[in-house]
Amino acid sequence: MDGTIRDPESAHERIAAWKARVDKLAADTQAMSDRFQALRITASDPNGLAEVTVDSSGAMVDLKLTDRITRVSPSTVAQAVMSTLADARNRLADRSEEIVADTVGADSGVGRAIAENVSGHFRSSSAAVEPRRTAAASDGEDGEYDVSSDLGRG
Repeated sequence: MDGTIRDPESAHERIAAWKARVDKLAADTQAMSDRFQALRITASDPNGLAEVTVDSSGAMVDLKLTDRITRVSPSTVAQAVMSTLADARNRLADRSEEIVADTVGADSGVGRAIAENVSGHFRSSSAAVEPRRTAAASDGEDGEYDVSSDLGRG
């Protein structure tokens, strides 16, 4: 068939089918938006110094520091916070991709575009806060500390 509509009944059926697809996409997009708005991700650093919570925009909305921070340098605490923030944002990107797949579908053009945009935004902003890892940071020179060795000293 060449796609030509030969009678009014066929035209009504095609328009109704198109409207149903548009309505479903609108409902799925609204569900995705609602789930994004409610999204909060919490991550903790492996050494138990910091816990960071980010909202759906990737903004830090909560920071909890433990008393373990008194045993390490301020720069170590800062590194823990920044790397934990990066981890939370990476998890946010992962969860956002799952939400897109669950709602509008990862295989749809709209889903792929949204997933790429969201993931690229959070992962690129995560890279910006990823701490630099240097030899000095791991061997205790220049006032930097190996967090795991400080925490083991009790």
